[in-house]
Amino acid sequence: MAADRRYRQQNRATSGREKFYVYGNTVRQAEVQPKRRQEVHPAKTEKTSSQIMRNRNRAMKISPAYAIFFILAAICTVAVCVVYIRLQTEVVTRSAHVTSMQEELADLTEANDTAYNAAVDSVNLDTVREKAMNEMGMVYESQGNVVEYKSPTSDYVKQYEEIPKDGVLAQSRDVSK
Repeated sequence: MAADRRYRQQNRATSGREKFYVYGNTVRQAEVQPKRRQEVHPAKTEKTSSQIMRNRNRAMKISPAYAIFFILAAICTVAVCVVYIRLQTEVVTRSAHVTSMQEELADLTEANDTAYNAAVDSVNLDTVREKAMNEMGMVYESQGNVVEYKSPTSDYVKQYEEIPKDGVLAQSRDVSK
C-alpha cells in the first residue's frame, strides 16, 4: 500500500511536466558533440587592377544593340502568346458550336424517326390492297406479264412507248458494236 501511495505522489508531482519512457534496461547517456573548427579566412591582400575594374564595369552595362534585341525578343514572345490564346479560344468556341450542332442533329433525327414511325403505323397495307383490287381493278402479275429490260441509264427510264420484246430500250450509235 505504501508503494501505491508513493506512485500516486510521483504521478501528481510530474503531471505538469513532459513524460517519457525509456525502453530497455539501460538509460542512454547524452553524447558529447565535437567542437567545431572555426575556419580562418585569409584576408585578401591582392588589389584588383584598374583595367580589371574597367572591364567589370563595362560588362555590367547593357549596350543599346543588346537592349534592342531584348525588346524585340519580348515583343515577339508576347505576339506569339497572343496568337496562341486566340487560337485556343477559337478551338474552344468551335468545339462548343460542334457540340450544339450535334445536339440539334440528335433532336432532329429523333423527331424524324418519330414522324416516320407514325407515318408507317398510319398506313394499313391490307386496306391499300383491297382498295387497289376492288375499286381500281388492279390484279397481281401473272407469268407472262412481266418484261425485264436493260436500261440505257442506271437512274430511271421514262416510258413514252411500248417496251420491245427483246428488252433493249436504246442502242448505242457506235457502229463498231
